[in-house]
Amino acid sequence: MSSPPYPEDLERPGLVRTGRSTFVRPVRPEDADRLVAFVGGLSRATLAYRSLGPVVRARDDVIRRGAHVDYLNELALVALAGDEIAGLVRYVRDPEEPEHAEVTFTIRDDHQSEGFGRLLLEHIAAAARARGIRVLEADVLADNTRMINVFLGSGFRVESGPPGQIVHFEIAVDPQAQAVARAERREHTAVRRSLRPLLEPRSVAVIGANRSPLTIGHEIVANLLRGGFAGSVFPVNPRAERIAGVRAYPSVRGLPEVPDLALVAVRAEAVPDVVRECAEAGVKAVVVVSTGFGESGVEGRAAERELARFARASGMRLVGPNCMGVVNTTPAARLAATFSPALPTPGRVAMSSQSGPLGLAVLDFARRLRLGFSGFVSVGHAVDVSTNDLLQWWEEDPETSVILLHVETFGNPRRFARVARRVAPRKPIVAVHPGHADAAVGSLFAQSGVIRTRSLQELFDVALLLAHQPPPPGNRVAVITNAGGPAALTVGACDASGLRVPQLAAHTRQSLRTTLSPRADVTNPVDLTPMATAAHYRQALDAVLADDGIDAAVVLFMPPLADKPDEVAAAILDAAEAAPSKPVVASFLGGAGVADLLHRGQLVVPTYAFPESAAASLGHAAAYQTWRSTPAGVIPDLAGIDTDRARALVADLAPGPVPARIAAELLDAYGISVRDTDSRGPDAFLSVGADPVFGPVIAFGLTGDYADLMADVAHRVTPLSDRDAREMIRSLRAAPLLDGRVGGPGIDLAALEDTVLRISAMVEDLPEIESMDLRPVRLLPPGHGVAVARATIRLADDTRRSDPS
Repeated sequence: MSSPPYPEDLERPGLVRTGRSTFVRPVRPEDADRLVAFVGGLSRATLAYRSLGPVVRARDDVIRRGAHVDYLNELALVALAGDEIAGLVRYVRDPEEPEHAEVTFTIRDDHQSEGFGRLLLEHIAAAARARGIRVLEADVLADNTRMINVFLGSGFRVESGPPGQIVHFEIAVDPQAQAVARAERREHTAVRRSLRPLLEPRSVAVIGANRSPLTIGHEIVANLLRGGFAGSVFPVNPRAERIAGVRAYPSVRGLPEVPDLALVAVRAEAVPDVVRECAEAGVKAVVVVSTGFGESGVEGRAAERELARFARASGMRLVGPNCMGVVNTTPAARLAATFSPALPTPGRVAMSSQSGPLGLAVLDFARRLRLGFSGFVSVGHAVDVSTNDLLQWWEEDPETSVILLHVETFGNPRRFARVARRVAPRKPIVAVHPGHADAAVGSLFAQSGVIRTRSLQELFDVALLLAHQPPPPGNRVAVITNAGGPAALTVGACDASGLRVPQLAAHTRQSLRTTLSPRADVTNPVDLTPMATAAHYRQALDAVLADDGIDAAVVLFMPPLADKPDEVAAAILDAAEAAPSKPVVASFLGGAGVADLLHRGQLVVPTYAFPESAAASLGHAAAYQTWRSTPAGVIPDLAGIDTDRARALVADLAPGPVPARIAAELLDAYGISVRDTDSRGPDAFLSVGADPVFGPVIAFGLTGDYADLMADVAHRVTPLSDRDAREMIRSLRAAPLLDGRVGGPGIDLAALEDTVLRISAMVEDLPEIESMDLRPVRLLPPGHGVAVARATIRLADDTRRSDPS
């Protein structure tokens, strides 16, 4: 008989309440000796709690058998501390009630106050849910208050039996909103605690420090000292006595104190031994700048995965490999743990970059833009510390107001979506991703409120605006210029960026006529003519910013046509300062170095080389403000859904195409009827595909030329909120056909949104569904609903897909 497949998808890093890292994975047959050592190290009290009574130590051969499970009807997960087991959770399915399983928890005595129980409950609940188990049952001694509190504080729906010597718990593992919220709060606290040694260390070791300037190891030490780090810096090099004027040490073991943070700049083959030495010494965070890992091929990828597993199991956080380090300019840290020759000036922007070499260019470019950073982390291959972690750090950092992301790959996109949705309403997140045509990425960003840019230049253009000016309250823009040609280009760019350039109010135009030259055009754009003075710019800006019909201003200035650009810049700054609720941006065409004039203390008016960049940045900021001002969506409770019936139908099916009759029954269980109708309205399609990274992705569009020729298709990543469904439908270019703005009364939008939400709920509840296509979907007039004419569903070959949450 072949051995059961090992579920690698259940191998996940974890953080307990104290911020300690761990690694959670299914038990393996080779863990038998670890299990014996684990049980042998338990106290009599812990064994009594585990055995629900007098201590009876099991024989070693019985303990060893616990390492052999089928990963379906019996599953055990271990949380590792180094090479040892810190905690163990096991469920055994009830053969009489397959949706129920008995669960037991055992935590090593020296880890019982750190939060391992709650972490393992979250992991085993997700694994059980994905395997068709809906209720976990546990018996707990009445005086085992720690375990009782774990269950009661989990947020899952918990029912307990009458009080007595033994308390029986039944835990419903469906993801209740309260359970998700509590898990997120626990994770958020743990992440921030785990990152403190990385971003606010008290001491730093540089392993691989070099005596020769312009080498990576030397420049990291020099930057730490030059950047004003207040703690101890320990260069580690067995063949040097001093590096960059600081005493060097032969090894981590020989340091006078255990550093919080270690930067590793040695050959790739030496990295595992160095990281192990750091773990043995008690180092809490490691940054591996060394190359030669994932970018070198299959063996390198395997090596970096093992490095991450070891670091997590040893209680350390790890950045990299193949990264350029960590920078924190906040007063609490002043940490320049990088080899970059360009160090950022302090500011309000934080950035995470997944490319080490790119980070060098980023920091240099930011300095030239005079864009200050509160923090910069080059995560490299991001095998442990990820964008998701850093978002949660900067979420509460008072020195950070804008977050920039360079994202190449997503570790856990669903977690990214949850975190970003929480952060974005308070702090704008601006991202650049190389997959420009990737519908799943675009959908994820749109749902999460992330501003997606097409290039690094655009990323920094938007950051320059959001770091120094407020987002505009609307999309109405005034353009002020001293040259007509650039103004026409700006109007076109505004239109392409979703902005409007409306006519100014009558009283504004009258005010401008009385103060400006008679030759000036006071409609919009406001053309001051080439003879405009600084006073004219100030008068025009004051007037348009006071206009209730204007939300922002773009100021164009052609220095060759006018003298004294410094006076014009001062006038722009004065006007912007007098109207702080509306953003002002500028483009000083042909004026190299003029941007420096638009800074006055904390007041900065962003200036761009070309007006198109100014318009695009305002367009992104206006769209972000609209998203932020819209009420947050919720995943609604939908009436008329019979999940038990749907699961029973799926349980009897083999992988592959689902018969049409059963497909109709599955949809009916979710309140969607498959029927054709004589009524004729626009025909649409709803489809679901399983993205290997993002999970289920729903697509919606009108059939025919709209989708085939115009590629007018909207996508969203499940689960969908009511806001997601509404915005998805209205994001089509053909939306005017649906809401009645063009060609008739429109369709039943409420029924269509309801259908989209039911499809989302269906694929979330039934992870066995690999794909679904509803085509055509008849979109009927208001009040008449929608009609699904045909449905095609396919089940995946692997019906034990990991839980999507």
